Amino acid sequence: MKKLLLVIALMPFFFSCASKKKIADLQSRLTELQASSDQSLAKSRADLADCQSLTASLQAEIKKRDGELEARTASLKNLQEQLDYMKRTNTNLLDRLSDLSVINKSGAESIRKSLDALNEQGKYIKDLNSTIQRKDSINLSLVMNLKRSLADVNDEDVTVEVKKGVVYISISDKLMFASGSSVINSKAEAVLAKVAKVINDHKDLDILVEGHTDSVPISTDCIKDNWDLSAKRATSVVRLLQTKFSVDPERMTAGGRGEFEPQAENKSKDGRKMNRRTEIIVTPKLDQFFNLLAPPSGK
Repeated sequence: MKKLLLVIALMPFFFSCASKKKIADLQSRLTELQASSDQSLAKSRADLADCQSLTASLQAEIKKRDGELEARTASLKNLQEQLDYMKRTNTNLLDRLSDLSVINKSGAESIRKSLDALNEQGKYIKDLNSTIQRKDSINLSLVMNLKRSLADVNDEDVTVEVKKGVVYISISDKLMFASGSSVINSKAEAVLAKVAKVINDHKDLDILVEGHTDSVPISTDCIKDNWDLSAKRATSVVRLLQTKFSVDPERMTAGGRGEFEPQAENKSKDGRKMNRRTEIIVTPKLDQFFNLLAPPSGK
């Protein structure tokens, strides 16, 4: 009984101690919850601030992109307008080129034909120059051979030179004939023999023999005038070259020039002496010469 009374007596004390402890525990938990709540609130506020900052940044980026999109849209529209203009322009150009194509084809064909003609003419000129150079080389060789063969003949009696692209052998009247005669003397035959030897070595060349006189009139039983005398002298030369020195007669032509191609004035004795001469002219064969001058066939 005493124990029971003791327990009953101590019960308020026990209950008082238990309540204080519980209150302390609750107070501690409240403090912890308050601290946790403050931390959560602070974190939420920080997150909200971050979110608001990100939102503002995104809105600024969206606004920037909207501006760029608007600019690109305007640029695209401008490009589309330019493309449409170019299409219209190209269509017009194609139409014009279509009209010009016929003209261009005709012009191109004309240019091609002109170029072909120029090429043909160029080949012709090249061949002509080559032939002329070859002829000049032959002339030079001919002159050298003639001068070598006639080295012992007086230069006043025989001259050898190139004139008008051909070789001229001029023999004085004093060496060839007696006055008013067409008979060749023996001294002249020796000269003609040397000339014949050289021209026989050049069988691709023709020989033109021309007689020349002065202006003093002549008239005999055998000779009517200077025309007649010059022709007879030329004929005497070609006949001698043929019969005595075997020059092919088909290569030779005889002609009389009379007094009408003088080398000097006929007023003086020396001038008349120079004009009385026989010229042996060595030329390309006439058919080859005219073929050389002819333009290319079909032109």
